Amino acid sequence: MSALSRTRRQILELAGAGAATALAAGLLPSAAFAQNVPMADLMKPGALPDIWQGKADAPCTIIEYASATCSHCAHFHEATYPALKSKYIDTGKVRFTMREFPFDPLAQAGFMLARCAGDDKRDAVVALLLAQQANWAMTEKPLQGLTTLLRQTGMSQETFEACLKDQTLYDNISKVRDMGAEKFSVKATPTFFINGTKVEGAVELAEMEKLILPTLKS
Repeated sequence: MSALSRTRRQILELAGAGAATALAAGLLPSAAFAQNVPMADLMKPGALPDIWQGKADAPCTIIEYASATCSHCAHFHEATYPALKSKYIDTGKVRFTMREFPFDPLAQAGFMLARCAGDDKRDAVVALLLAQQANWAMTEKPLQGLTTLLRQTGMSQETFEACLKDQTLYDNISKVRDMGAEKFSVKATPTFFINGTKVEGAVELAEMEKLILPTLKS
């Protein structure tokens, strides 16, 4: 079965069961500092290249594992990420990347389409998917909602359909998720690694600063 037909079948099943099932995955806004993970392990190349924001030599590195259908991920990117970006990423203090951790086939499809938009547009497409969850992840026809959203980015219907047929991309996004789960014990989204310290939940900037600020002291 092709990736396209499989994705469409699973999306239809998901819609029939209620799209809220996908949005239930994740953690409520709260900080939970957990074990440290060696940065050398976190930075090993995965199945897909990381798309970084910020300076390569920034003193603090933040890796986020997120799902495109996770409402708590959407909350973080609406409420906390803009301040994190303007205060720390854009000023060269933090290097940031988001890694795909889809909880359901609908999120998998969204991430595939974001990758197919190109490395220079991946983050913008993910931001659009998170901001517009109600217009695709919570609808009776999610594939149609995705088509409408991706059309806004300039993606043609031909590219859209070809992307969802890309078995290698489908498998590689699954490998990124599996590595996060198996190697770093990611169990819910959003999960962050701030210079190797695991933080779970849609945390506020003040909580993240408890780990960011010490790295900025010379």
